Amino acid sequence: MIKLPTPLPVSRAVRELARQLVLARRRRRLTQKSLAERMGVGLNTVRRLESASPGVALETFARALFVIGELPRLERLLAPETDALGLALADEELPKRVRTRRTPVAL
Repeated sequence: MIKLPTPLPVSRAVRELARQLVLARRRRRLTQKSLAERMGVGLNTVRRLESASPGVALETFARALFVIGELPRLERLLAPETDALGLALADEELPKRVRTRRTPVAL
């Protein structure tokens, strides 16, 4: 499998998430070390997470959100009820008319 370079908008978004995570951690008066301990990971993992290293697992990010109390925001990120494009595409597939089925008459 060929590894494609990371698109610039993706890199920017990941860096912004990392920046926001650092800010959230600092606002909660957590050190990197205490965050790492509460996440159950090493200090270097938190440092890689906060520097937007491409090899950090999504689970690691989710653990950080859990510790700072923001995991529900991740859970709602792609919620079906807020997926405007997905809802519009699903609506296109709806039938034009709905008919009731006739049941055969019992003899």
